[in-house]
Amino acid sequence: MAHFRLQGSRVLAVDLTGDSVKAKNGAMVAYEGDMTFKKRTGGGEGLRGMVTRRLTGEQMEVMEVKGHGTCYFADRASEINLVSLHGEKLYVEAGNLLCTDAALRTGTSFTGLRGSAQGNGLFTTTVEGTGQAALVSHGAAIVLRVTPQTPLQVDPGAYVAHTGNLKQHFQSGVNFRALIGESGGEAFQIRFEGEGLVYVQPSERNTIGGEI
Repeated sequence: MAHFRLQGSRVLAVDLTGDSVKAKNGAMVAYEGDMTFKKRTGGGEGLRGMVTRRLTGEQMEVMEVKGHGTCYFADRASEINLVSLHGEKLYVEAGNLLCTDAALRTGTSFTGLRGSAQGNGLFTTTVEGTGQAALVSHGAAIVLRVTPQTPLQVDPGAYVAHTGNLKQHFQSGVNFRALIGESGGEAFQIRFEGEGLVYVQPSERNTIGGEI
């Protein structure tokens, strides 16, 4: 299995010994050794995945990197966060997914109004199986734990990803920036309930309601 490690906080180094990884197209900045590169259609899921992504608005152009040596990946100097999966499913915005072990399965999942609030469609990308994934965020992401006793409210513009048995609820009428008089768009937030982890970035993302 490929070995993921960070070079600083903004470059991902992946050591390959004949295995392969899937990475965001154009994210490789350098490599050492003998590598082959192949563009994967529809995020590596064939025609069905390509059609699903076009219909749902989840765009994820992926390349497969295979060989012996080390590849280095980065995305516009964004911070990189490593996630180890052990059979569970990761839900992540397509634009925040940098690289995954080739053995991990990618797909799409219906997220309802949360996706609509972010202006990214009603679906989000899923990564499932055993292996590592690398996420990018605008600024160093924090990982917040949700328990049945401690639900979590998140600004949609700051949401990156989540894992675990979590339910999401779109709530209108409340906006963090509206409380301090800086909101120019619709007021909303995401409420997570259950058991799991949520990755949050210290940045703003454009939504249907504008910048929040």
